[in-house]
Amino acid sequence: MACAAVRSLAEQDRFICIYPTYLNNKKTIAEGRRIPISKAVENPTATEIQDVCSAVGLNVFLEKNKMYSREWNCDVQYRGRVWVQLKQEDGSLCFVQFPSRKSVMYAAEMIPKLKTRTQKTGGGDQSLQQGEGSKKGKGKKK
Repeated sequence: MACAAVRSLAEQDRFICIYPTYLNNKKTIAEGRRIPISKAVENPTATEIQDVCSAVGLNVFLEKNKMYSREWNCDVQYRGRVWVQLKQEDGSLCFVQFPSRKSVMYAAEMIPKLKTRTQKTGGGDQSLQQGEGSKKGKGKKK
């Protein structure tokens, strides 16, 4: 799907825009979170949102260099937005299980199950163990 197709006024009502901030459990509602904390995820990225939506079968388009207007941090981790197609050209729903933007955002519950998330947690434990070993040496004084 071309970027111009998403932005045209005739087709814009068929797509919804999702920023990672909408699904971040570290954000407050005032900062932009749009779903309950129980369904939100810790620091999701736009590529993770794209992966989950495309795995469900939704038509998605990723814009990597866009940022949410309320996001003050300019890190690459917080950049990106995902366009998701909810309706077809005739106005009918693409998927019956996703009738609204909230239902698509609730698909964020699947983000912690992604392979990229499960591999990151395993690598973090090893670095913590190495850090603890170096602390033992610092405690000894003569």
